[in-house]
This record gives sequence, C-alpha cells and structure tokens, in this order.
Amino acid sequence: MREHGTHMPIPAEERPPITHDLHTDELPPLPQRDYLIPVERWIEAPAELVSLGSDFGVSLVAFKRRIGRYLLWRAGPAVGADACYMALDADDSSRRFTFRLLADSKGSGAGPDGVIHDRFRTWKESLRDDI
Repeated sequence: MREHGTHMPIPAEERPPITHDLHTDELPPLPQRDYLIPVERWIEAPAELVSLGSDFGVSLVAFKRRIGRYLLWRAGPAVGADACYMALDADDSSRRFTFRLLADSKGSGAGPDGVIHDRFRTWKESLRDDI
C-alpha cells in the first residue's frame, strides 16, 4: 500500500531470498527491507548458526543487521512465536552470543558483558557497547 510516496515494508519472512552467496565483509550494516539473506548464502557460516532454531522446529535463519562488531541473525519470526537470535563477532565467529525470545515476549541470553539479560533491548545494547 502506498501513502504519500511511501510503501509498507514487506514482512521479514515474506521477503524474497537472495540467490547469490556472500562473504562476511559483504553482509550489509543495516536491516534489509526488500530481500532476505538466508544463512545458507553466507559462505563463512558456522554449523551452530546454520542449525539455530532446529530445536524448536524453525528452518529459516536470516541475517538481520550488524550491531557494532557483531552480525545479528534470527531463527523464527519477529513476533508471535518463539525465536532465537545469534550474534557472531565478524572477526572471530567462535565468539558468539544467543538470546532466546519466547512467544510471550519473555527471553534470556548472555551478552558479551557477562550478564544474563532478560530483555532483548539490553542484550543488543551489550553487543553495541562491546568495543
């Protein structure tokens, strides 16, 4: 729907996936509104990321954005069901942190600050602040 020259963004799970492979340095800094980057298209993707969400029946893992030095990926939908986020250090993918977000909006995950966060926002802030 267009209003005053703007259009509504496509819901994340409905965006068309890219059809080419990307290296780490090619992953974009900001969220993509018109297409989806599935984990299978990231050449350097570690196995743990590829299987993210498999424990709760999710097969789509998609890139969301960069937060500071971290690459943020999500398994599951943005709202309405369980999801799991993983942030990987772009320079050392063995340095990774996960946040599990439940359908009822409760969640938990350790950040690089060593704190177990129960709010997604504070977990993301810990990623941003890890310099």
